[in-house]
Parts: sequence; structure tokens; C-alpha cells
Amino acid sequence: LGQNVNAYGVSFATDERLREDPTTWSEQPRDRGAFAKLLRACGRIEGLERVRFTSPHPAEFTDDVIEAMAETPNVCPTLHMPLQSGSDRILRKMRRSYRADRYLGIIDRVRAAIPHAAITTDLIVGFPGETEEDFQATLDVVAAARFCSAFTFQYSKRPGTPAADLDGQVPKAVVSERYQRLIELQERISLEENVAQIGRTVELLVATGEGRKDASTARMSGRARDGRLVHFAPGDTAQIRPGDIVRTTVTGAAPHHLIADAALIEHRRTRAGDAHAAGEKPRTGVGLGMPAVGVPSAATPARSGLSGCTR
Repeated sequence: LGQNVNAYGVSFATDERLREDPTTWSEQPRDRGAFAKLLRACGRIEGLERVRFTSPHPAEFTDDVIEAMAETPNVCPTLHMPLQSGSDRILRKMRRSYRADRYLGIIDRVRAAIPHAAITTDLIVGFPGETEEDFQATLDVVAAARFCSAFTFQYSKRPGTPAADLDGQVPKAVVSERYQRLIELQERISLEENVAQIGRTVELLVATGEGRKDASTARMSGRARDGRLVHFAPGDTAQIRPGDIVRTTVTGAAPHHLIADAALIEHRRTRAGDAHAAGEKPRTGVGLGMPAVGVPSAATPARSGLSGCTR
């Protein structure tokens, strides 16, 4: 969908001009409601149970998207929207086209429409020119937003980037100290938000490899519809496969996960579970707006003397 998923909206009309010159796609009119329509269209796909999108840009996050999220049953109640900084001054230096008030306003509207939405974000500490006042503004926004979790990073100077040449590079010791304060605040909020989940019934998509202690605790792991990681007691483990769906009750919480040691309420076998049991490799995700849709062809191995990278 591009760098900013909610910027989706180019018309892909197949008129004669577009067929003759594909480069004219950029001149097609944009439909600002296209992303909301796309979400609703996903809701009409039979067998598609969970739809997520990530990293919408606050500057283009419109109310019709919130309505589509709330009204489309298979769109998961989760939102990952990068904040980066709670200081308007630093956001301007980052050339980000939104401000803290707009960001918090979006969160308020999302929670009004989807009360149990799990909201996560990205944060950067120590961007050039950041003062203690700027950092305090970030703490204030984090406290107000009450993120379920946050991917938090310390700014580091990278040669060749515009920020590397900015005045006011923050000393590493100061960045580290601020980072620790931010982590402590977010950890406390994450724990409080997760404790509030105790007693809730959750539907889990059973995962594999997400619970490092599953073997020693006799648990399995899965993801709730809001994206939270849940370690659960499976009962008859042999019957539950990664890819299956279970329903259970949350009995405990930590900052980064939930515990569900209650008896399972429901176990539903799925085609994904069948595929895992048969040893089939999962298909890659579908990329929209790319030249091809489906599983990509295998990359040609790099020859000696040429650089290459793998994932």
C-alpha cells in the first residue's frame, strides 16, 4: 500500500491513456476515501478472519477509516500509529506534518468508536535539538495516550542523513538517561493496561515460536485479535496446532504479555492448522500496488564479488 497505508487512493482506472502510458498513473485523481473502502472490501472476503494494517500517517488518518475499522468485523481492534515525539517543535524539525494535539485527537476518536482498541506506537528519544522540555512533552503525550506498547529507539547519528547535519546533537549520556525514563513510564502503562485485561475472554490465533518458555511452563502462545501476545494453557496439547483458533480467559498479566491458565472455552481447527500439521510452508503476504500479487519468485543468488542481503 506504500509507505503510508492510508495514503492509498490512486485511481487505477484502465482508460486508454493509462494503457498506452502506465507512467500517467500518478496523474489520476485520488480518492481520499479509498483506504476506508479497501478495509470494507476486505470485510466481504469469505474466509478472511483477521485484517490488520500498520503505520498509518496521522496527517492522513481520516474519520472514515475509523468508521470502517469499527464497522468491519474482520478488521482487528488494533492500531499502530507512529508518534516519534510529543514535542511540536521536534516534530517540525523531523518534518512531520502533524502535531501532538491532532495525534491525541485521533486516538480519542478511535477509542470512542472502538473502546477496546490496543494502540501502539514508535518513539525516538534524543533527536537533534531535543531539550528537557521537549522530552517532557513526549512523556506527557505518552501518559495521555496510554499506549498498549511502544517501539522506543534512541536517536543515533547516521552519516548522509539530513538530521546528521543538524545543530544540537544530544550527548549520548543524556539520550540514554531520557530513554530509560521513557521506558519506565511505558512499562508501567503497559502493565496497567494488561492487568485491565484480566477476566476478559479472548480469541487467540495459535502461534509458533513466540513463547520462549512454553516448553517449561506447559503453555502455548497465540495472538489475540488486538495483537496482544497471550501464553495459554492448552489442555490437550496434541489437538491444538499453530494456525488454529482458541478462546480462553485471561488470568494474569505482565508488561509484554498476558497469561491464560483457565480451561479453554473453545478450540476451532482451521485450514491453517491443517497446513501446519502437514508441514506446508505458509504463503507470503499479498502486496497491493506492486507489479505482481502473490508469492514472489526466488531471488537470484549473489555472485562472487557482488554484495547481497537475505532475510
